Amino acid sequence: MRNRNAVYKISLLMVSTALSALIAQAQASDERDSDELRQETVIVTSRAQQLYRVTETTSGKMPIEPLLSTQAITVINAQLIEDQGARDAQDLYRNISGVSVFSYAGVTARGFRQEENFFDGLRGDPYAGFSVPQLFNVERVEFLKGPAGMLYGAGAPGGLFNYVTKKPSEQFGATASAVYGTEGRKGASVEVTGALPMEGAAGRLGIFYEDQNGPRRNAGSETDIYDAGLSFDLGVADLVLQATRYEQKLGGNRLRGVPTDDLGNFLADRRWNHNEPTDFLDLESNVLQAKLYAEPIEGLTLDAGIRYMDGTERQKYHEPSGLFDSDGDGVIDSSRRQFRDQYRRNEGVSLGTNAVWSKRFGAIDNRVLLGADWYRNDAYFTGVSISGASTATTGLPTPLSLLDPVYGNTDPSTYIYPATRVTETVQTRYGFYALNEATMGPVIAVVGVRQDTFEDKDRVGGTTFEDNATTWRAGLVYRIREDVSLFGQWATSFEPQSVSAQSPLAGGPFEPTEGEIVEGGVKTELLGGRVQTSASVYRIVKTNLLQADPRGDVDGDGVDDQVAFGEITSDGFEADLTADITQNWVGTVSYSYNDARITKTNDLSTIDSNVGDRFANAPENTVGFWTRYQVPAWNTAFAFGGDYVDVRQSLSGQKVRPYMIFDASIIYEIDDWKALLRVDNLFDETYASSGFIDRTGHFPGDPRSVFLEISRKW
Repeated sequence: MRNRNAVYKISLLMVSTALSALIAQAQASDERDSDELRQETVIVTSRAQQLYRVTETTSGKMPIEPLLSTQAITVINAQLIEDQGARDAQDLYRNISGVSVFSYAGVTARGFRQEENFFDGLRGDPYAGFSVPQLFNVERVEFLKGPAGMLYGAGAPGGLFNYVTKKPSEQFGATASAVYGTEGRKGASVEVTGALPMEGAAGRLGIFYEDQNGPRRNAGSETDIYDAGLSFDLGVADLVLQATRYEQKLGGNRLRGVPTDDLGNFLADRRWNHNEPTDFLDLESNVLQAKLYAEPIEGLTLDAGIRYMDGTERQKYHEPSGLFDSDGDGVIDSSRRQFRDQYRRNEGVSLGTNAVWSKRFGAIDNRVLLGADWYRNDAYFTGVSISGASTATTGLPTPLSLLDPVYGNTDPSTYIYPATRVTETVQTRYGFYALNEATMGPVIAVVGVRQDTFEDKDRVGGTTFEDNATTWRAGLVYRIREDVSLFGQWATSFEPQSVSAQSPLAGGPFEPTEGEIVEGGVKTELLGGRVQTSASVYRIVKTNLLQADPRGDVDGDGVDDQVAFGEITSDGFEADLTADITQNWVGTVSYSYNDARITKTNDLSTIDSNVGDRFANAPENTVGFWTRYQVPAWNTAFAFGGDYVDVRQSLSGQKVRPYMIFDASIIYEIDDWKALLRVDNLFDETYASSGFIDRTGHFPGDPRSVFLEISRKW
């Protein structure tokens, strides 16, 4: 492992050395006259109309204007990320209708749990596990709503995130920033990009560091990101090479929730933590990526990419294992704990290629997309679990009070370790797809099909399972006029069951879960594009979910069985708006109504719900907004945002209370200097961002926090 990490750091160092040639250009850039500097200040009259608008999306595999797309795609650009002072993905969910927090990097999207993220259109998430994607090296975030199996293969039916990373540019630019805030927050970052002393070559280097105490007791976070890239104009094609290393040290983790009663009231302070000060989660991930772009002949564009990811997570933590009344007064006041010592490693390779051919046939503008992708992930896990009792017992984890927790009374070095559990699995996925888009006057028609093959191997248990799936997508756009269009889509998705469920001993093999959507809506770009809107209604049906068989080991083979759960139906309405209200005032609003309910089950299901009940962690209503008003005479902008999430129920059927929180920013810019003062949870609301299970409780939202970030650009 040390040798592999050394290779990555040497690669970054080599790129850093090449990029040193860029620094000389900073001297020349400082010689620009003051008038030009003033013109480049963000806060000037008329620039508001360029802040949050999106002119093109790429997650549909073919670049297209939002107004012409048959899909609903939300794009969060760099300016909105910057204005909101967003550090990780959870800071952005208010901007996406139909999306709310579930757990860690997972979200509820249109009523369904969604956990997988793509980067530049490829699989290989360096944060897979229990960390949330950071945004330092991300240019924009695109969320493609609804089933996307035809374009991306296996995935949840609620949608998928595609993080578009920052690439080198031949135009020189450099940024340095420092941040300081509450909870001991401190950090710094530097980015530089520009042409290299080689015809058609450019480079980029970015370094990010941030350290802070967490709002939960004993918890802390230290994040380092080293990001480098090189691009080359090869004449016949453009080549982009990238190398990134991610390091996160999370003290007092893995974080679970705070226990609640059935009405969703916390039974402990929101800062309560089940972990000891010595507990930790350490993440290390290395990513290498190469992408090639070409246009060999007019009307034909090609792109091909490869992404390699190698990530490890090391964890030692205390897991809540059950609540109890320690003194017999009838009040739940303590939690038993289980100690877990775990190691995970994921090594994945992702390949993808697309060809888009554009040709006009008489009155028809036609585009054909042909593509293929392949992905393999080797996952390795070792772990032990040591369960404690309701009283202090030698060699076992001690319980922890909810009301008056005392840490340090338990010593993991004295625990009696059982045998280590080991799992080793290999996932292989590959697919081929074709899509045709025909534009005939005001009508755009899209139809596509994909064939996937997937294979899962359990190297320890010996189970191997292989199957295939076919997914479809069809869509239609009708342009009522140049700035108003109607759109509709029908699409499907699938998700293979876990390899452990495929064993005949567990009742397998099982068919994949399947998703299907029917959606229709309207999009606008009114007032010369100053007002962008999208509104749609949809129905998504997900079938063939698995649950543990309550009868346990039905056939007496020593392995508990599973059964297909049934069907979930999600009906919803969403509306998004981005508007330049005046030359100096811009705002975004997103609203979602969702009714995700269990519509079919079987008599053996163990889920804590019945037919007709709402699905877990699926809020009925969500509202998010962000508005910014700039005062050019003061070189200052004031921003304010809010996030409302309706009542939900946890996986255990406990109530998750609704919440409304507000955030604010003050942005001051003069010449190349910028100061951002950011306040999160302005009124210090106590709330649960999502629910989980009763023994671990609900995930508490963060208390009020403040930070100041000062940056300079060259």
